[in-house]
Amino acid sequence: MELQHDSAAGGVDVESRSPAIHHRDVAAAVIGDERIRLTEEDNVRIKRKTDKTILVVLVCIYFLQVLDKAVLGTASLFNLKEDLGLHGNQYSWISSIHSIAQLGWQPFSMWLIVRVPHRIVMPTLVLGWGISQACMAACKNFGSLLAARFFLGLFEAGCLPLFGVITSQWYRRAKQPVRVAVWHSSNGTATIVASALSYGLGRIPSSLLKPWQTIFLFTGLLTIVSAAWGYWRLDNNISTARFLNEREKQQAVERLRANQTGTGSREFKWAHIKEMLLEPKSYLWLAMSVLVNIGASVASVFGPLFIVILGASWAARSAKLKSAVLASFMVPVIVGSAMLYALDRGPSQKALLVVAYYFLAFMFAGNPLIVSWIVGNTAGTTKQSVIMSVFQTGLAVGNIIGPLLFHEKDAPVYLPGLRGILGVFVVRIACIGIQVANLVVLSKLQSKKRVKNGKAAVIEDHSMKTTYESYDDGKDSSDGAGMPLGQQAFLDLTDRENDEFVYIY
Repeated sequence: MELQHDSAAGGVDVESRSPAIHHRDVAAAVIGDERIRLTEEDNVRIKRKTDKTILVVLVCIYFLQVLDKAVLGTASLFNLKEDLGLHGNQYSWISSIHSIAQLGWQPFSMWLIVRVPHRIVMPTLVLGWGISQACMAACKNFGSLLAARFFLGLFEAGCLPLFGVITSQWYRRAKQPVRVAVWHSSNGTATIVASALSYGLGRIPSSLLKPWQTIFLFTGLLTIVSAAWGYWRLDNNISTARFLNEREKQQAVERLRANQTGTGSREFKWAHIKEMLLEPKSYLWLAMSVLVNIGASVASVFGPLFIVILGASWAARSAKLKSAVLASFMVPVIVGSAMLYALDRGPSQKALLVVAYYFLAFMFAGNPLIVSWIVGNTAGTTKQSVIMSVFQTGLAVGNIIGPLLFHEKDAPVYLPGLRGILGVFVVRIACIGIQVANLVVLSKLQSKKRVKNGKAAVIEDHSMKTTYESYDDGKDSSDGAGMPLGQQAFLDLTDRENDEFVYIY
C-alpha cells in the first residue's frame, strides 16, 4: 500500500518517505490507498452515529468542566471565605490560580493530545480534575484550597485543545462550526446549573459537612464517575470506532478526505511546531483568543449564551465565511460598549443601558467560531494540537488580564475599564481583517505551488459543501499528471506541506 507518485504530482516527495512516516495517519489502517464510494445517505447516517457517540461525550464532559469551575462562586455564598479564614485578595488568588495553572500546563497538553490515545487522555484528565474538585471539600485553609484549585486548572487545561482536535478528526469542515458550538454552548448551561445545584445542595442539612463542602464533594464525585463513563463511550479514532461497522469505518474516513487535515497520528513532529511558530496566522489566532477573553470580563454574568453561539455557528456554516460572521457579531458588542461608556447612569437611561449590556452577549459567539476557524485552517496532528494549546494559552491570559482593567476606585461606572474594553473589541475586528488578508496570501501561494506541481491553480473545496461530494464527483478530480486528488489527505502533512489544502475564510 505504498503511494507511488512523485513531487511533480503531489507537492511533496512521498517516494522518499518511508511507509512508517507517510502512513502514520490512522486512516491507513482502514482504507490504505483505496477510494471508497459513499452516498449522501451514507454520509448523513455516519454523521448521526458520530453525533450520538462522540458529540454526546464532548457535550457532557465540557459541561462538567465548566460546572466544576463555576461552583466556586456559588459555594462562596455559603460561608466558604469565613470558614477558611480567607482575607484580603486571597479569594481573588483562588479564582486566578486556575488560569495560571492552565498557562503552565499547555506544553504538556500539546504533547499528550498527540502521543496518548484520546480514550485514555480524556478520562485521565477528567479523573484528575474530579479528584481535585472533591478534595476541595477537605480544605482547611487558604493554602490547601489554592493547591486544589491549581490542580483543577491543571487537569482542565487540556480539555478545550483536545476537544478542538477531536472535532476536526471526526467531522467534515462544513459541519465543524455547529459541532463546536454545541459542545461549547454547554458552558452557559453549566453556569446556570451551577447556581441551581448549589442552591439545592447548600440547603441539605448535615452534621458532618458544611454546605460548601457538600457542593464540592458532590460535583467532584459526579466528575469522577463520569471519567469511567467517558472511557466506556469514547473511541480513539475512526479506525477503532465501535459504533461503526467495517464498511462504515471506511466510509467515515473517506468522507473526511476533502478536509485534507487527516484523521490523527501518534507521531509528535517538531517540524510541525517550527512551521506553526513561523506563521503570522498563529499569532493572530493567539491575539484573538486573548482579546475575546479580556472582553468577556465585562459581561461574565451572561455566560456564553446558547442561542448566540448556535446562531453564529449556523450563520458561519451557511455563509461559509467564518471571518465575516465573527466580525459582524462584534459590531453589536462595540455598539454596546460605546453606549455603556457614553451614557450617563440616570434613571432616564436605564432602558438604553440594559439594551447596551445585552448587546455584549454577542461576544460569546467568538470562541467557538475561532476554534472551528483554527482547526479548519490547520493540518497535521502535531500542528493542530500545538495551535489549539496556544489558543488555550490566550484564553488563560485573557482571563487574567480582563479583571485587571476594572479597579474599585473607578466604581460604579468603571469608565477607564469600559474604554479599554471598547479598544479591545476594535482591535479584535482588526485582527480578523488581517487574518483574512493573511489567508488570502496563503491561498495564492498554494495556487502557485499547485501550478508548479502540474495541478490546477484552483481546487474546488469539497469539504465545505453542504452535502457530501467526493473528488470524483467534481470538475477537479485529478491533477495535471492524471493522479486523483486527495492522495495526500492522510499523510499527516501540514497545511503548508500539502499543496491540495484549501484555506477557508
